[in-house]
Amino acid sequence: MKALVLSAGKGTRLRPITYTLPKQLLPVAGKPILHFVMDQLSEAGIHDVGVIISPETGEQIRASLQENPWSHRFTFIVQPQPLGLAHAVLIARDFLAEEPFLMYLGDNLVGESVRGVIELFHRDRPDAIVLLKSVSDPRPFGVAVIDDFGNIVRLIEKPKDPPSDLALVGVYLFTAPVHAVAAKLRPSWRGELEITDAIQALVEAGYKVKPKILQGWWLDTGKKDDILEANRIVLDDYCKRELLGQVDAESSVSGRVFLDRGSSVASSVLRGPCTIGKSVIIRNSYVGPFTAIGDNCVVECSSLESSVVLEGSRLEFIHLHDSLVGKNSVVKKNAAIKRGVRLMIGDDALVELDV
Repeated sequence: MKALVLSAGKGTRLRPITYTLPKQLLPVAGKPILHFVMDQLSEAGIHDVGVIISPETGEQIRASLQENPWSHRFTFIVQPQPLGLAHAVLIARDFLAEEPFLMYLGDNLVGESVRGVIELFHRDRPDAIVLLKSVSDPRPFGVAVIDDFGNIVRLIEKPKDPPSDLALVGVYLFTAPVHAVAAKLRPSWRGELEITDAIQALVEAGYKVKPKILQGWWLDTGKKDDILEANRIVLDDYCKRELLGQVDAESSVSGRVFLDRGSSVASSVLRGPCTIGKSVIIRNSYVGPFTAIGDNCVVECSSLESSVVLEGSRLEFIHLHDSLVGKNSVVKKNAAIKRGVRLMIGDDALVELDV
């Protein structure tokens, strides 16, 4: 079985961060989202992986996967324009051939193994499988209707009046018939070839399309607050205490804190779960739960909670909470801290806050 990972999206809802960084490479708990996807594929035993990339960000995706600790066999496929998920299937035809394949959106995080999808395929031999999750408000998503026999009979994209609470997660398993139906699709009102239309066409043609209901968490990382929520959940589930850097005697470390090599902590308090990258300097500061700090950052006389700080940034005399800070940014205050600040700033930014 092969995998097709879609990593060509522009991430417009996460601008300005995504002007310079693909949304699939935004870090959650100190690790790019796309790498969690690759972990999932490796755990499921899939190593022949096609990656859909865009002309604008493709080289960054390639570079991120270059070390390849998963031993995947990567094939990179350029999607010249964002013409939809079904279009991605069409342009990957030479790579996919006639084999069944798992299609995975590269900016989604799923809190349970996708091995269950593959086991369902081998057991029931359906023509397609759609991973679904019960959500409180399914209106922003594609929604599935299931009949009494456990088959998907209808799909609706972003319904105003949802007929069920089962949202499409962004993980699918397809067999060869999807190529024929995708080739016959016409663009939607968005100008895209929709994967929901392809699945609906499979249903209407009499193919067996089965659901797999996700029991664990699912995180759609399309917006700033989604990234922060994903960071909280992943840190809570996976962060382990490991202090590889230096912590002086005047500092306190409690809970599950990961401190990478080359980092130093002086006269500071660290409370987990949190993760701190390589060559980070923390002085006279408080780093609280659900915070992730990238490599080569400096945090001085500051306080952070529930925030994500990308590599190369510098924070001075500031209190941040629920914030997402881009690479190589400087955030500082010129006087004593009076209250917290909520931020979302892009790369190479400078923010100065006066009293």
